[in-house]
Amino acid sequence: MQVSRTQKELSFDDNEAARLLYGDLNRNLLAVEKAAGVTVKARGTTVTISGYDHAVATSAATLSQLYELIVTGYPVYASDVAYALKIIERSPQTSLKEIFLDQVYITARHRVVSPKSINQKLYIDAIRNNDIAFGIGPAGTGKTYLAVAMAIAAYSANQVKSIILTRPAVEAGENLGFLPGDLVEKINPYLRPLHDALNDMLGRDRAKDLVEREIIEIAPLAFMRGRTLNNAFVILDEAQNTTPAQMKMFLTRLGFSSKAVITGDVTQIDLPHDRGSGLIHAAKILKKVKGISFSHFTDVDVVRHPLVQQIIRAYEQSEKAPRRKDKGDGRSAAK
Repeated sequence: MQVSRTQKELSFDDNEAARLLYGDLNRNLLAVEKAAGVTVKARGTTVTISGYDHAVATSAATLSQLYELIVTGYPVYASDVAYALKIIERSPQTSLKEIFLDQVYITARHRVVSPKSINQKLYIDAIRNNDIAFGIGPAGTGKTYLAVAMAIAAYSANQVKSIILTRPAVEAGENLGFLPGDLVEKINPYLRPLHDALNDMLGRDRAKDLVEREIIEIAPLAFMRGRTLNNAFVILDEAQNTTPAQMKMFLTRLGFSSKAVITGDVTQIDLPHDRGSGLIHAAKILKKVKGISFSHFTDVDVVRHPLVQQIIRAYEQSEKAPRRKDKGDGRSAAK
């Protein structure tokens, strides 16, 4: 089938909004050109897009909706352009306003935390509407970051009295024994990503203050045993590395007026091969329980460096390929 080329012209009424849409040195328009494979020329408040039919239509729809977002006061960043293009590419009828204007939290650096894909929007809604929400998918899809933002927003709105962030420390056996310090110091590196998310949203000083006042608790999963967590927003990160028994223990800690979010990537399981993943087990046996939601992400939802999406896709394709024997040492080739 022959694909035809076309050209489309867009005109904007607001000079300042158009300038913000273009970005510094037309950075946003260049991002559209690179991502969509089109040519974009701007003259004053008029933009001309040239290229293949579908790419031009997608680019025009994206720029038009981003312009409307800017008019409402939403700060569009260069990264937002790429996210918006992916959304419109996959679902042309989607309203970017419904996704990007769903403000979850404003960070200490005044950056708006909001969903950047359809699945992220569904995830946010699922957390709001369910007491237990699972977020399952590859690295870089915003599962943990959005959950932390939702937790801070809930605390700021006096919906909960504390935030508890936890992770399993799967190497808590002999490997940690060689590290200096007490148990907390040894386990702290595994909790570093949670600290990073808090510092990014709250600022280092406020995050430290809330941790010292025990309003925010960051602890390994083993520390949850025997507790009842009331009036709390609880996040279990890296849940693919829990055993079924650990997952059951965690889920049954939930007390009154509390909410739990469980995140994980089932392609990154570090447990011994003879131990099943609690995340996979829970997804099988709890999927029909009312009040529990499961949100699934793919490489399309990656919101890190653009290369991360390609890396994830390459690994997925490699893992689907048939195994072969390595002629050098007889072991299976690395997947």
